Amino acid sequence: MKHALMHNNFIKEDFIEVKKLFNKKNPILTQSKKVLEFEKKWSKWLGVKYSTYVNSGSSANYISISILKEINKNPKKNEIIVPALTWVSDINSVILNNFKPVFVDINLNNLSMDIEQVKKKINKKTLAIFITHAQGFNGLNSELIKIIKKKKIFLIEDVCESHGAKFKEKKLGNFGSISNFSFYFAHHMTTIEGGMISTNDKRIYELSRVFRSHGLLRETNNPSFEKKQIKKYNYLSPQFIFLYPTLNFRNNEIGAVIGISQLRRLDINNKKRINNFNYFLRFLDENKYFKNYDLKGSCNYAFPIILKTNSLKKRDNFERVLTKNKIEFRRGNAGGGNQLRQPYLRKYSKFKSFTNFKNVERVHNFGYYIGNYPSLEKEKIKKICKILNKIKF
Repeated sequence: MKHALMHNNFIKEDFIEVKKLFNKKNPILTQSKKVLEFEKKWSKWLGVKYSTYVNSGSSANYISISILKEINKNPKKNEIIVPALTWVSDINSVILNNFKPVFVDINLNNLSMDIEQVKKKINKKTLAIFITHAQGFNGLNSELIKIIKKKKIFLIEDVCESHGAKFKEKKLGNFGSISNFSFYFAHHMTTIEGGMISTNDKRIYELSRVFRSHGLLRETNNPSFEKKQIKKYNYLSPQFIFLYPTLNFRNNEIGAVIGISQLRRLDINNKKRINNFNYFLRFLDENKYFKNYDLKGSCNYAFPIILKTNSLKKRDNFERVLTKNKIEFRRGNAGGGNQLRQPYLRKYSKFKSFTNFKNVERVHNFGYYIGNYPSLEKEKIKKICKILNKIKF
């Protein structure tokens, strides 16, 4: 028995496409036509107008919050509501852009932010809500969307682990002002490393292109705007007008070619992941493990496991059994559990009690995930469940 946490998503067809690129006479490998083609095909698949391909999901996070900083017209609005269970770059993007992260607990049934806590935390300083659709679950509901529209709050969607998941039959990434995706090698699809920023707002799209590439004016893809800026800064070379302080977050043609190839089979692979998760839950012992997940619209990335025991001793035994059977795991689920316990936040958060974060704490201490991938066979899932169910709690 050996079950890896992640499985390489590459297949022969991906490498054939890369080979075609290399076989071209004088191929351009840095950002060029294939990047633009991938962006357009991704936008069509997702159902949005614009997408910007970057070098990681983390870069997508950072650029998105940088854009908020630029378009925010009210300096008093400096708070962004975030879940305490998320990936570290969501929080760092808020901090590095000089906003204040306001933390809320999660719901166990979808591992996303507790909407009731979100409602309580909204005030005159709230600029945005940065929601994480963790592990393939949908974190949205109709009430949250109504509140956002009524109070004119920005919604940023982190969909890095949930490609293809839906809310009301519409893909996640369509509901926020900006949405972020990751193409890390073990996610629903991969470009080795890579990420995407998607939006229906033309201004946000133009800014995402500028922030992706050194802040260069010529990246806007807006001739009339460029013409005005060139006239305004006539003492500068038109090719080297840097509008904002940022860095290089571009990706390359190789990643784009792989992305185009992988996108062709994304929907098929997603169906396999969903079927795997349902099969996994079917055989898992509900007396030992939490199973009451909200599966509507979900598109599983990895199998979440939440123990029902409160014993650290029994938890440690659980880990020993998995290790003995070579079942790779991560404790804490997305991002390693409660971000408020991490050293990087000590300067920014003064929480001494985590009583308001009971569900995040549950996942932090007793939550795990193990690998799910399209090639995973049903018999192996049954074997994994058999091992899990034999563990004594």
